[in-house]
Amino acid sequence: MKPVAVALAGLLAAVTTACSGDTARSGALGPATAEDDDAWPFEVVEVDRLDDPWAMAFLPDSDDLLITERTGTLHLRDGETGERVEVSGTPEVVVAGQGGLGDVLPGPSYADDGLVYLSWVEEGDGGTGAAVGRARLVTGADGAALEDLEVIWRQTPKTGGDGHFSHRLAFSPDGDHLFVSSGDRQQGQPAQDTGNTLGSIVRLTLDGDPAPGNPLADEGGVSAEIWSWGHRNPLGLEHAPDGTLWSSEMGPEGGDELNLVEAGANYGWPEASNGSDYGGGEIPDHAEGDGYAAPAASWTPSISPGSLMVYRGDLFEDWTGDAFLGALSGEALVRVDLDGSTATKAEVFDLGQRIRAVEEGPDGAIWLLEDAGAGRLLRLTPA
Repeated sequence: MKPVAVALAGLLAAVTTACSGDTARSGALGPATAEDDDAWPFEVVEVDRLDDPWAMAFLPDSDDLLITERTGTLHLRDGETGERVEVSGTPEVVVAGQGGLGDVLPGPSYADDGLVYLSWVEEGDGGTGAAVGRARLVTGADGAALEDLEVIWRQTPKTGGDGHFSHRLAFSPDGDHLFVSSGDRQQGQPAQDTGNTLGSIVRLTLDGDPAPGNPLADEGGVSAEIWSWGHRNPLGLEHAPDGTLWSSEMGPEGGDELNLVEAGANYGWPEASNGSDYGGGEIPDHAEGDGYAAPAASWTPSISPGSLMVYRGDLFEDWTGDAFLGALSGEALVRVDLDGSTATKAEVFDLGQRIRAVEEGPDGAIWLLEDAGAGRLLRLTPA
């Protein structure tokens, strides 16, 4: 078997077909709420439907698309035909609450070795926790498969409950490091304890070891993995073209955040938040001089950002370098103008469905995955 390349010819027997034809949906999802615009700036086309999608990633130099479903299925979708195959060899996952199969990314050396990286929720001593692994993606006449899957990182410690795993993945622009977002597991205070990796963003080598030069490298153990801490539930993680790292993060009641992620910074959770605790408990707002890194942008009421993409293409030429957040409870696509370390809220496109993932296609089109219940895969191009 060889690493998968561009098309998936010869796999028709294993294919789950896409929807019958692309269905134009321009304007059908509801009006854009952009302040100075009364029409969609894009055409929306439905290209597929899935049961419980969570993440997607295009293969390098290809229109072929990897899509995860939270229930444990990994799909490989042919960019030319729209046909899908189910990839075998995926890890055993714990499907409960927010847990299941999570993110997927082709590795920096994918063209040479076919390696892809995945995150998921597993069970172990003390409860459940996120894990990250890598495997070779191969295809042949018998289908598509992950081979030689190995776990390279585990969220520490495992705990009870089934929320706030986060487990989003991002590679550094130079391809030397892997960043992983690790939620607070709804525990709160561990996010202020750098003796564990809950409520943190970690920076690893591609083999999963603590990256040299991390802020707490001298402390050893899991502390040496940590890049930043004081996070709640960071479900988006992406580098901008200028190399800055950004994270979208769910707050409690209000106080959702877009953060510029910097080495050694403490983002305050649960000691500071622009939102309130559930049930009305007050949390001090971020304030100058409080010792915590304040968000670059925040939202109250909540929009529940479930993903983040920084646009690099030129198909939407006015949006190059901007951040796009998929909003779950907000049922919208949210655009934020990025300028260096500054973030300015720009537009909210009310789609009327929970948006789980946002990705940029090879041609600069914007792709969206709706959450379970709708599950549509949508392609956005200029109107």
